[in-house]
This record gives sequence, structure tokens and C-alpha cells, in this order.
Amino acid sequence: MATVLSRALKLPGKKSPDLGEYDPLTQADSDESEDDLVLNLQQKNGGVKNGKSPLGEVPEPDSDAEAVGAAKPHLSEVTTEGYPSEPLGGLEQKATSSIVSYVRTSVFLLTLVISMILVLVCAFLIPCPPRDLHSTWSRHLGPQRGGDLSPLELADVNGDGLRDVLLSFVTSRNGSAVGVSRPAAILVCLSGMNGSTLWLSPLPEEARDITCLDLIPGSVAETICLVTGTHKMFSAFNATSGKAIWTLNPNYLSNGTLAAPGVVLPDLDEDGVRDLVVLAIGELQPDLCFLLVSGRTGSPVGRPVKYNIVGVGNLIGPQVYVTTNGAVYILFGFGNIQAVALRDIFVQAQNRDSLPPSLQIEEPEWEKRRSINLSELIDIYSDGVELLQMVKAPDSNCSNLLITARQGLVLLRGQNLTPSWTLSLQGLHSQPTPGYFTDDQTLDFLLQIQDGVGMKKMMVVDGDSGSVTWTYNAPCHMKETPTTSAVTSDQKSVFLFWAEGMSTVTPSSDAIPGTGPPSLHHLYLLHPAFPSLLLDLANATGTVTASEVGINDLWKDAFYVTRTTGPSSEGHPAPLVVSKLSLRWALMEGQVVQLEDTTPKIGRGELRRFLSRIKFVDLPYQI
Repeated sequence: MATVLSRALKLPGKKSPDLGEYDPLTQADSDESEDDLVLNLQQKNGGVKNGKSPLGEVPEPDSDAEAVGAAKPHLSEVTTEGYPSEPLGGLEQKATSSIVSYVRTSVFLLTLVISMILVLVCAFLIPCPPRDLHSTWSRHLGPQRGGDLSPLELADVNGDGLRDVLLSFVTSRNGSAVGVSRPAAILVCLSGMNGSTLWLSPLPEEARDITCLDLIPGSVAETICLVTGTHKMFSAFNATSGKAIWTLNPNYLSNGTLAAPGVVLPDLDEDGVRDLVVLAIGELQPDLCFLLVSGRTGSPVGRPVKYNIVGVGNLIGPQVYVTTNGAVYILFGFGNIQAVALRDIFVQAQNRDSLPPSLQIEEPEWEKRRSINLSELIDIYSDGVELLQMVKAPDSNCSNLLITARQGLVLLRGQNLTPSWTLSLQGLHSQPTPGYFTDDQTLDFLLQIQDGVGMKKMMVVDGDSGSVTWTYNAPCHMKETPTTSAVTSDQKSVFLFWAEGMSTVTPSSDAIPGTGPPSLHHLYLLHPAFPSLLLDLANATGTVTASEVGINDLWKDAFYVTRTTGPSSEGHPAPLVVSKLSLRWALMEGQVVQLEDTTPKIGRGELRRFLSRIKFVDLPYQI
């Protein structure tokens, strides 16, 4: 059988070393049956068919009976000369697979190590944003001299994400050559983090107003602070360095003094920077003069434009109003409100008829109010106006006009200047504070009204209907105290105001409120979710002259900055104190003042859980 198998695996025409010369013609008949048997055995054990392997390999000529035994079933492992066997290919595949697995593991570990190194480098080299945990500090700036003006502004000047505090005050009085005493003032910037002085700049006169803004829309340029003085000073300062960028030449105001802070206009000279307008008043009240100023250079944009105004009362404005269609008007007046189109001022200042694109729009509803003689002035409101402010109109891109008058409060629709509602009040002299008290997403207003000696009435007016939704009488000997508000993430507002200790006024007390000597003034917070109680956050012994609320966007916190003038002794000026208080921290530490009995009563734990979830957002009320 071994001989037969060996003969069957021989290639045709090959010489066998054992049997001599092989003749296929003579052996064809005799070997036919044996060849069939051999082929059947090869197909069963190795897959060889018709003398060939499945891969086309030719079987080895020397073989024995073990090839068909159970001990070696794989005939495909037997190869011809010059061809690698199947097991060698398998070993190479296994070796290749091991190398690939090793490379993959090495790459993964190398990537992991590099990532860890990068994390450690970033942790040490990249500074973490400053965490304003309590944000509570107080800074004594020494004695303050001069007038009653108390400018205060918040702006991030050092790029740390926290708004810093800018203010101006009079430090001393220097005699001039002609013997007239004039105050010497300074502009100071305090760090919002710890109250340290970032920079200070001298001013030639007392500042009336400080406004920080970006004069280049949509850019990342440095913040500019506009400072308006009480006489002729109007300057732009770099908020980062405190250096003056430009100052308006006072010779352009030779016939008058600045009557109000400068306001921002669209870009009139088309140099990419928004421009400004200032209002100067002459020796006689009716003589008002508008001067357009370049926001880039501080030079006048044309000549002054004068208007003769007849009115009695406080100076109103100037304020810039942009209608729904984009028309720009300037609001101003004495005890009344009048408007003049910015395009009319520009045409007179430039003495030409061509207008920039921003001034080629008219508002038909406003233009219909021009006088019969086609005067450039438009009558808006003329009945004992004391204050004017613009508040955001719901579902509109324009503002409404909130007018504080001697007889009460009036809200005019900005679209057509018709009254939305009127509230009759007496004794309202301070500006209403807008905020969201009700659930209709319309701005409401916190008012404080003088109500007898040493008392004032606090009330919240619904901005949609003009009705009073909350009121409370509080003791307060300070004539006018600033009120502010801050918006929370659920579209509600907290209102802050100053009053004396509420514990002295209880329903069972026999004392007459407001008749005692003035005591500590407390900062109270009103949240619309708990109208029956107040939170006592802080107290001050001096007179609070200004306050501002800023938002820390990183930590969703609000902070309250106050400017306080301490009590002065005879012959010594009053000390100036600036303080900062974190509202989220103060909410958890504040004392609860119950205004009235409610059923069911609010538990301390429930209140603390609610207050701990409050987050503040930056949402401007005015546009």
C-alpha cells in the first residue's frame, strides 16, 4: 500500500529513486484501481483532489502510510519544494498580531502619560479664575470735601471677571490766582476683589457723572470711561490704565457750563466709533446748546446748536431715544419733556443736507407732534416733570417712558407716546427702581415716598396696570436713600432699600414711629416670593449717598456696592467709605424681619433652602 501511495503522488515524467523509470503507458491499466483508492484517502484526510491541494500545491513525492493515519490528519501541511507550509504562515500571523498588540499598548500608555503631564502643566501654569467667596470688604478713603455729588460706576478694568469700582471725590481746596477757591478732585478705581487701589487720576474739577462703556460696537476694545464735570470738563479715560485718552477743549463751552452728563450717539462721522453729545447751559436758562463730540478724538463734530427753551423746574435729560423704526431723538427740557430729532441737530451742526444712514429714518407717530409752525421741537409731556427714565417695553425692541411728576407717576408708550397708565402720588421725589415683582414678565417699580417726619412709605407698583401690589411704612431719617434691584435666574427681582431698624416698629409698640433719634441704617431685601418678610443684610452708621449692584457671571452671584459719608464733626470733613457685600452670602447670614402674621408661617429651614438656590443673572432693565 505504501508503494501504491508513493507512486500515486509522483509527478508525471519524474524518476523514482526506488522503482527506476516510471512508464505511465504500461502501468495505466494495472494501477487504475489503486489510484482511485489513493485519491479517496487523500480527499478524506487532506483535501487533495485530483493530485492537487486546495491551494494548488503539488504533494511531496516521498510519503508513507502514516500520512493516512489518525495521528497526522492534516495532509495540507505537506508541501512541495520551494513553497512555505501552512503552519509557518500561521506563526507569522501570530507574531504580527503580537507586535501590533504591543504597539497599541505602548501608544496608549504613551498618550496617557502625555495627557497627565499636560494636565499638571495646565494646573500649575494657567491661573484659576479668582473665586469671590464672600466679596465683602470696606475701604476708608479719607475725608471728603466738596458738594453733594456722588458718582459711582462698576466696570471690569483689569480683566479678572470681577467688576471693579470707580468713583470720584474732592480731596482738598486750592486757592486760585484770583482768590477763588476751586476743588481738586481725583478719579479712583478700586479692585472688586479686595478694595485695593488699582489706579487714580487727578481731575481739574468735581465730577458729576462716571459712565463706562464700549464706544466701538461689537469689538473687544478696552473699556472707556466718560467723566463729566460740574463746570467744563468732559474727558474719556482708559479704564485699564486710568490715563486720559482725550479731553474736550473747554473753549468750545465758553458761553456756558455742562448741564448734564454726556450721552452716547450712533456713529455720525463714520469713523467706526460711536459719538457723543453734551448739553451746555448759558447764564440765562432758556439758552441751551447741544455740542456733538467725536468719540475717537474728543473734537467737536460741527458747530454748537442752540435752542430756546421755556419751562420751570428740574433739567430733564438729555437722553437718547431710538424708536422701533430706528429713528433717533434727543429728549430734554425744564420741568417738561421735549424732543428734537438728531438729524436736525446734525444738519445745523454740519451746515449741510447730507445725512449718514443712521439719521435718514423718521418716526411718523413722533413727527405728528411737531408744533403747528413746524418747529424742530416735539412736545412729549409738559406737566411738572421731575424725573425721566426709559424702561424696556415687553415684546418690543423699544423703550417706554416712565415720568415722575409732581402729581404722580405716568408711563408713556414709546411707540405712540400715549399714556399706558397713571398713578396719583404725592411726595415722590426719587427715581423708581425697575424689577420683576409679579409673574407677567413686565417691569414693575419700587417707590419710596416721604411720609411724615422720619418715615417713608415703600411700595411696589405693577408695571402693567399701575396698581400698587405691595406697601410698607418704614422709619428712615435719611432724606433720600438709593434703592436698587437684581434679577434672579427665574426671572424675578430682589429689591434693596435702606431704613432704620424695623424692630422699633411693631404693632403692639406704644412708641410713635419716626419720632426717636436716628439710629443705624439697615439694608433690607424684599423678595417677591415672600412679601410678608424682609431680610436684614447689613447696617451703616453714615449716610448712604450712592449704591450699585453688579453681577459676578462666573459664580452667579450679585454684589452690592455702597458709597457712604460718615458723620462729620465740627471743623472736620466727613470720612468717605466704600463697601462691597456679596448678596448670596448675605442672604444666608441675614436676619428675618416678619412684617405681618401669615398662615401658615414660613419655616426657617424652608426659607434657607429657598435662599440657597437663588442665582443672579445680568439682565439690564433699561435700553
